Amino acid sequence: MKLGTMVHLGDNVAEKIRDVKKYGLDSCQLCCWDMSKLNEEYAKIVLDAVKETGVEISAVWCGWEGEATWDFVRGPITLGIVPVFFRAKRLENLKKGSDFTKMLGVTDMITHMGFIPENPITDEYQGVVNAIREIAEYCKANGQYLLFETGQETAITLKRTIETVGTGNLGINLDPANLLLYGKSNPCDAVDIFGDYVRGVHAKDGEYPTDPKWLGAEKRIGDGRVNFPVLIKKLIEHGYDGSITIEREIDGDKQIEDILYAKKFLEDILNG
Repeated sequence: MKLGTMVHLGDNVAEKIRDVKKYGLDSCQLCCWDMSKLNEEYAKIVLDAVKETGVEISAVWCGWEGEATWDFVRGPITLGIVPVFFRAKRLENLKKGSDFTKMLGVTDMITHMGFIPENPITDEYQGVVNAIREIAEYCKANGQYLLFETGQETAITLKRTIETVGTGNLGINLDPANLLLYGKSNPCDAVDIFGDYVRGVHAKDGEYPTDPKWLGAEKRIGDGRVNFPVLIKKLIEHGYDGSITIEREIDGDKQIEDILYAKKFLEDILNG
């Protein structure tokens, strides 16, 4: 398995890709929340940096426009393509992201779909399924897989949705910390539910929520509840051999320190 980290698509993206190489990592997920940068100019900057460094882009993580509140109160009505109010615009955003992903020659695009309804026998659920199918078919025409970032739904709801949409090009970007932060699943057990659908993995750690309004706390890898030795063993048993992408959602020198700590932490597991 290759180890990587997140790189955000901004004016300094080439420098950030060089940093990945400097950290001794082999890959990155390229993340974008600024739709204006999903164009040929930035694609060339990224491709030139990739050619220079040899860093692989394992996937493009595509965000979307509009309000995004990461909690249990406004989250269900603001995140992803579940909220009807934002859906049409965000489908446009994701299609633009798919076109950008194609410019880079990358086969996997990731996003948060939102709080997918648990009950499959509702008009709300069917509307979400139809929206996912629309963007999945668009990605399929571009030769891509569309991956669900885990967290906002239970593991079995996510698997049910993938099989209900049924386009054949859907997969999962397993973020084990998110499953804890949202209180949805034990990440090691989730791997057994997801099986071969896992096409990407975030190395991130965290805690279950205790306040009904707020997500649990993200932690430095090894300081939370994710059992990474068991998680990685299960991933290998299910045939996963893709990248493990370190994600630490803080800023500054501490973020770099924790990324390097995570690199050593994961190498010790993989080489043990």
